[in-house]
Amino acid sequence: MGPTSVPPDPFRRAVEGLRSVHPRAEILLEEITAPKRLAPYAFALGATVLRHDDEVATGRLVLLHDPAGHEAWEGTLRLVTYVTADVEPEIAADQMLPEVSWSWLIDALSAAGAGHRAAGGTVTQTLSTRFGGLAGEPAAADVELRASWTPLDPDELGAHLEAWCVLLASTAGLPPPGVALLPTSA
Repeated sequence: MGPTSVPPDPFRRAVEGLRSVHPRAEILLEEITAPKRLAPYAFALGATVLRHDDEVATGRLVLLHDPAGHEAWEGTLRLVTYVTADVEPEIAADQMLPEVSWSWLIDALSAAGAGHRAAGGTVTQTLSTRFGGLAGEPAAADVELRASWTPLDPDELGAHLEAWCVLLASTAGLPPPGVALLPTSA
C-alpha cells in the first residue's frame, strides 16, 4: 500500500470501485502485486482473456495515488495499463491497427461514462517472420497497448474497470456479450 497503515479515503474508495466490477466470463481478474516506486499508494489487477479455454490476451491495470498530486497526471489518481494480444498476421500488418487499438480504449472510456483527462500511450504491432529451422512455423503476431489516464472521480473507478474490460475484449477479438462467433470452415 503506502507509507501509512491507513490509505487516504479517495484511494480506498477508488479500490472499492475497482473491486466491485465483475467482468464477463472470458475475462479472469486477480489482484496482483502493485509497483511500489511509482506513487505512495498503488493497487493492481492482472487479467487473462480466454477464448475457447485458450489464453488470447493478458493485461495489467494499476491504480496509482499520490495525495500531493502530480503535475503530469493533472490530479492525484492515475490509471496505468498494459494489454497484449495475439492477432492474425494480416491484422498485425494493417497500418490502421495502432489508431484502431487506441480508439478501443478511448471509445470504451466514453461509452462507460468514465470521465478522464491526460490520456496518453503507445500501441505496438509486431509481426515476426520465421526462418531456418522455424521456417515451417506460422508467423507470430501481436498488438500491445500501453496507456495511462487520470480518472476525474475516485468514486467512479468501477466505470474505468468496465471500460478496461471492454478494451481487453476488443483487443482479444471477442464478440460483444451475447453474440456467438460463427464457426469457420476448414
